[in-house]
Amino acid sequence: MAMAGSAAQPDIAADEKAADKIYEKVCAEIETLELPLGTTLSSVYDDQPNAHQRFMEKLDARIRNHDREIEKMCNFHHQGFVEAINELLKVRADAEKLKVQVTDTNRRLQDAGKEVIAKTEESIRCRIQQRNIATVIDKLQLCLPVLEMYSKLKEQISGKRYYSALKTMEQLEHIYLPKVSQYRFCQLMGENLPKLREEIKEISMSGLKDFLESIRKHSDKIGETAMRQAQQQKTFQVALHKKTNMNIKKNKYILNGHISEDKNGVKSKYDAADEETDEEVLNVQDLVDFSPVYRCLHIYSILGDKEVFENYYRKQRRKQARLVLQPQSNMHETVEGYRKYFSQIAGFFVVEDHILHVTQGLVTGTYTTELWNMAQSKIIAVLRTHSSYCTDPDLVLELKNLIVVFADTLQSFGFPVTRLFDLLFEVRDRYNETLLKKWAGIFRTIFEADNYSPIPVANEEEYRNVISKFPFQDTETDKKPFPKKLPISQSVPQIYSQVKEFIYASLKFSESLHRSSTEIDDMLRKSTNLLLTRTLSGNLQNVIKKPHIGLTELVQIIINTTHLEQACKYLEEFITNITNISPETVHTTRLYGLSTFKDARHSAEEEIYTKLNQKIDEFIQLADYDWTMSEPDGRASGYLMDLINFLRSTFQVFTNLPGKVAQTACMSACKHLSTSLTQMLLDSDLKQISMGAIQQFNLDVIQCELFASSDPVPGFQEDTLQLAFIDLRQLLDLFMVWDWSTYLADYGQPTSKYLRVNPSTALILLEKMKDSSKKNNIFSQFRKNDRDKQKLMETVVKQLRSLVNGMSQHS
Repeated sequence: MAMAGSAAQPDIAADEKAADKIYEKVCAEIETLELPLGTTLSSVYDDQPNAHQRFMEKLDARIRNHDREIEKMCNFHHQGFVEAINELLKVRADAEKLKVQVTDTNRRLQDAGKEVIAKTEESIRCRIQQRNIATVIDKLQLCLPVLEMYSKLKEQISGKRYYSALKTMEQLEHIYLPKVSQYRFCQLMGENLPKLREEIKEISMSGLKDFLESIRKHSDKIGETAMRQAQQQKTFQVALHKKTNMNIKKNKYILNGHISEDKNGVKSKYDAADEETDEEVLNVQDLVDFSPVYRCLHIYSILGDKEVFENYYRKQRRKQARLVLQPQSNMHETVEGYRKYFSQIAGFFVVEDHILHVTQGLVTGTYTTELWNMAQSKIIAVLRTHSSYCTDPDLVLELKNLIVVFADTLQSFGFPVTRLFDLLFEVRDRYNETLLKKWAGIFRTIFEADNYSPIPVANEEEYRNVISKFPFQDTETDKKPFPKKLPISQSVPQIYSQVKEFIYASLKFSESLHRSSTEIDDMLRKSTNLLLTRTLSGNLQNVIKKPHIGLTELVQIIINTTHLEQACKYLEEFITNITNISPETVHTTRLYGLSTFKDARHSAEEEIYTKLNQKIDEFIQLADYDWTMSEPDGRASGYLMDLINFLRSTFQVFTNLPGKVAQTACMSACKHLSTSLTQMLLDSDLKQISMGAIQQFNLDVIQCELFASSDPVPGFQEDTLQLAFIDLRQLLDLFMVWDWSTYLADYGQPTSKYLRVNPSTALILLEKMKDSSKKNNIFSQFRKNDRDKQKLMETVVKQLRSLVNGMSQHS
């Protein structure tokens, strides 16, 4: 244990030495004031016991060492400090004296330099002023050009020289203002320049708007002038062409008895200029001041807004185009309405064409073409609508002339007008329609005024007057001495003359259409055919169907149509002479006058047959038979004799008719009379017929047969006309002879005496006689002859019924 204790003591001593080294190191670090001290101080508090106390003791010992060193140092330097203080106290008195001397010297120096200072300050002030004046002069020399340019700018704006003003602004902005940009007034100028630009833009745009409004108001004047000039140019070219082609035949024709020379159709308003003295040729620039457009275009181009200006201009012009293309609701009533409409449109496109050629890019060819195509479609639609309202052919003709002049005007400015010339074909159809309506009224008036009597001519002069209007040719009439009558009525030459007038009127529309003679000839023939087949034919049909037109008038109508039909070849020659196109030319349209007049004549013939039959029915209605009479009167009925006398007088009027017409009318009348008499016997309302009535009826039929055999109309073969009554004759003979055995025995044989008697007809009539016999012979059953006759009748009735039944079964 002693050994163990001795061994432990050296270890404790070693630990205490190590701890002292650590504490010294910590104190050294604290003295150096190295921060942070956390790590240093943490080493003090280790696991050794009493470490804190030992560190504090070590630290106190360290402090005491330092205090001893400070004290030694102060004792070493104290004597030197005391000596320095004493020397400083000795210098203090000398410093006070020096201060007094310096103060006195400074006062005397200040008093002496006051005047020098004043002069010096004055000199400095003058130099500063001189320098400032020089500076101002230099700056003013820089600013004066700016002010002069700005003043010039104001003058240019006031003088409406906006293009120059913009150039001045550009110089101000890029050359002058940058040199003096530091000055406030220059900054204000710079800020004001955009406002001035906008003001110039607004002023130029206002001028453009005034220009657009002006040309909108004056476009009709512009268009009228352009159309007049186009018409003058065309007239000049036509005159020059005629002068250089002397072999070309002038189109002359006789109209209403005087010679008229074909120039350019109906004389238009624009032709009047050709008769005036030479006038100054005006162009669009003479009528319109385009400077607002040029000015505005230049201004917007300089300002970089050319595209904005172009779009605005085109948009406004499109709006104006729509307004110009919108017609007045009553435009179709007068030619002035059409003229103003065309003038406005022509003026609009004349202006656009001028803008296209004098400006670069404001409008383009594509734009104008598109605008014209749109306008052309609208024009065509408007003309189709309004021309359909026109009922006056003269107005339609004026419209055609205006369309031609309008198309020629636009064509002279390079616009395509093919569709407008195609439209003229539709207008031509409308013109023909109005002509047809007009001539329908003319024909109606002629027919109403006609007396339907042959034209009397007292002498050669009257005869020549008639044939000058109508190519009448009749050898027999020419041989007759004066006074004499022509077979035609007064309506014939009038109709012929009016057909020629219609051809003249149709020809007027064909002028200036840039069509060949063949096409014009074809148009004339087609329109004439319409007149003949529709208008004249319709009027003839209406006249024929009128109730007051009698047989005499119908006969005259047939004669008139016959002569008009013969005159159609002269109308063909007339058209040939006008157009110089031979009728033998391939594809030449023929006139349909032959068929027209033939149809009218056939209608008149049918109407004659109808009216003749109606007249016969009227006489038949006057019949007053006593169907129960026992004995005939011994003479024909009065109504029938009146009817025969009427037929004789009527057929005498038919002598001027073609033979077949008169024969057909006579045969038709006789057949209708026979049928009517037969129907009278077979009438269901008639219940009883006596033999005396049959005999009386037979007397009337005999008169009809005598009339038929008297040859009332020449040309019938022997007994041909009597065949109309053969059915009725055989029926009456059968009953009057009472030859039933022969009828029944020979029935169905070709050689039968009563071949034309139908069993059903005989049965109806026999039953009526049977009923009459029963009623009138109450005591007939007591007489043998009557009983036998009654039995025979019953037997015949049975046999006839069997024949009728057999026929029905066979059929």
